[in-house]
Parts: sequence; C-alpha cells; structure tokens
Amino acid sequence: MRATLETDFFSLALPRAIGHRGSAGTHPENTMPSFQAAVEAGARYLELDVHMSRDGELVVSHDGALERICGRPGAIQELDYTDIASADAGFSFTSDGESFPFRGKGIRVPPLREVLSAYPAIRFVIEVKQIEPSVIAPLLRVLDETRMRRMVLLASEHQTPIDETRALAPGIPTNFPYLEVAGFLQAMASRSTDYKPPGDALQIPPEYESWRLVSRETLEAAHRFGVEMHVWTVNEEAEMRELLELGVDGILSDYPARLLKVIREMGRA
Repeated sequence: MRATLETDFFSLALPRAIGHRGSAGTHPENTMPSFQAAVEAGARYLELDVHMSRDGELVVSHDGALERICGRPGAIQELDYTDIASADAGFSFTSDGESFPFRGKGIRVPPLREVLSAYPAIRFVIEVKQIEPSVIAPLLRVLDETRMRRMVLLASEHQTPIDETRALAPGIPTNFPYLEVAGFLQAMASRSTDYKPPGDALQIPPEYESWRLVSRETLEAAHRFGVEMHVWTVNEEAEMRELLELGVDGILSDYPARLLKVIREMGRA
C-alpha cells in the first residue's frame, strides 16, 4: 500500500465480501433497499456508482440516464435532483422476466450523502462514472460532510478521475484504471524490480476477452507489489470458492448473502 494512505478501508479482516451495487441480484441496484439487504446479510463493504445532477447533487446510479432502471427517459446531468427523485428506481427490476415486485414502491435514485450517512460503519467502493464535468471535488466535500473519507476507496475505469483523486486526496485509496491494469501486467511479465504500483487494489474481472486476468501468477505479483486483488462480478458459488481458494483479497457480487455463506462454509469468516 502507498505510504501516503490515511484510511480504515483495509482495516477489516480478509476476504472482503463487497456487495455490488448493494444486493443487485435480489433488489433494485444502487437503491436503499439494495444496500440494506446487503448490510442485513452481513456485508461490511458496499460498491456503488456516482453521477452528478444538473444542480450539483451526487446521485447513486451506474448509468448516466434513467431509462434502464427507471423506465423513463432523462439524462442525470440534464436534470435537477428533484426530477431524478421522482423516477421509480424499482420499475425495471425483475428476477424472472415476468414479475416486477419493486415497481411502484416509492424506491428512488438516492443521493450519495444519504447512502453514506445511513451506513457510517460500512466501507464503500465508490466508482466514478462521470468524467465531465468532474465530480471529484464535490465528492470529496460529501465525504467530509458525512465524515466518511477514511471509509472509502475511489474507483474508475477512466484515468482522469483517479488522477484527480490522487492529487486532491492522496490519503484515499484507489483502484487501477484500465491503462494502469495494463501497466501492472506488463511489469509482472517483465519481472520488473522497480515497478511502483500507482493504486492500492486491482479490481478486475476473472477474464477479459481471451485473457485470463486472475491467476496464481497475477495474484502473487499483486501481493509482491503490495496491492490487493478484488474480483468482479462473481455470482456463482463454484467460482466464489475457486477464487477464495486461490487467495484473492476480495470479491464483488450481486449476491452478497450467497458470497458470505460460501466464506463461512470455507471457514474464512
């Protein structure tokens, strides 16, 4: 880990069971019921995504538009939060393709500050989806207002928000954006002795196209360089067991209750 870090994110015991968008396999993703379900299942880590509304409210949503989740048009950046809050964030969720048990239940796209304030003892992976305009300075203000700066890891597939985070808040841990993952793999392949990891947790899928990203070799390299490996998004028990036996540090899952059951059965809790 980087010497500059000032964080409690890594203070809990391994492995890290991270509820992906809360409990997105059982509840509408990135909503308060989804986060509550994950916490009630025992998750101590939650992952969520952020965009910013036209009037400057950081909102928890994977997409930059409302249509997939809420079933109505509208770009988050072009709407005030009151408009966003009127959308039904339970509209589209279905587990069988036929029934929509959360539709019309008053579930909304939540503000980030509400989620963080509701769970002061939970660690969060906050993935920055919006690039322009930048949300990093407003995000840091929300973290300070909720006193949650020490409880988060900031992530993005894009380089710009991570560079901004490291410049403005070097004490907050980060993931490795796409190009930095490539740099890590290159350093591993060349057996570099002077590689200095820019981030603190590799958060990667098991495979990317035809490349196997998570293996004993890549995990050993990550640990040799002093970083953790978190794997997403893992929903099947057999794969969870395989990754835990390999020794990964964390798993992101749409089914945190299922993941925590596997961890307990393997005696890793």
